[in-house]
Order: sequence, then structure tokens, then C-alpha cells
Amino acid sequence: MGVDVRTETVIRRPVEEVAAFAADPSNAPRWYANISSVEWETAPPAAVGSRIAFVARFLGRRIAYTYEITELVPGERLVMRTAQGPFPMRTTYTWEPVEGGTRMTLRNDGEPGGFGALTAPLLERAMRGANRKDLAALAAILEG
Repeated sequence: MGVDVRTETVIRRPVEEVAAFAADPSNAPRWYANISSVEWETAPPAAVGSRIAFVARFLGRRIAYTYEITELVPGERLVMRTAQGPFPMRTTYTWEPVEGGTRMTLRNDGEPGGFGALTAPLLERAMRGANRKDLAALAAILEG
């Protein structure tokens, strides 16, 4: 069983500003509560093929994984896939202008293996809650 979590919020800032901040992996520890460190394996800035190593805590466990950017349309869409980590995961950000700001959508989908496959519903619920908090933190930073 896979996980597929889609969360969105409206941030009262222009698309260009929201996308530029969120699409820079170096900013991730500022708005993702669970991410403790980010290390570029390729030279910044973010581009298709960039590889970024993350360390996070999730459900009480330390998780180290590397994402590779597979798609980047500035101001519209960013897609990253795990190149190395506990299970295959894809993270997609999309941004679209709406009245009063930007609708940002954060989607995580993947296929956890082993024990993770058995606990996919719990994992999905935890991810949904974490994503809501993370998007709220992003909004608070940008709307400051």
C-alpha cells in the first residue's frame, strides 16, 4: 500500500516570492519542523539533477535521505524524488496565483517497504499533520 498526501494553503504573498523561498532546499529547516539539516551534494542553486541530502526526525526516528530534483518550472512546479533513503518518495510543490496571494500545494507520494508498508495509513496521517504544520510555518515566515 502506498502513501499519497496532498496538502495546500494560501499564502498572502506573490507567487514569485513563495516559489523562490520554498524551492530553495537550503530554506527547508526554517519551515519544515522535522528537517534538521540540509547538505547540497551538487552546487546550488536548485536545478534539474540537483541532489540534496536531508536529515529529519519523523515518528521518533532519525531519517537520512537524498532527493534529486527531477522537474523544476520556476514559479509553477518543483518535483523531487528520493535518490537514496528509507523508501521511494516523491515530493511535489506547485504554486498558483489566487486572489490575495499564492496557493501552494505540497504532495508526498511513495511506496514504503517492509514495516512501513504495514503502517502506511498511520504514516499517511502523520505526514498530513506534519505537512499542514509546515505549510503554516512557511506562511508565517513569508507573511511575517
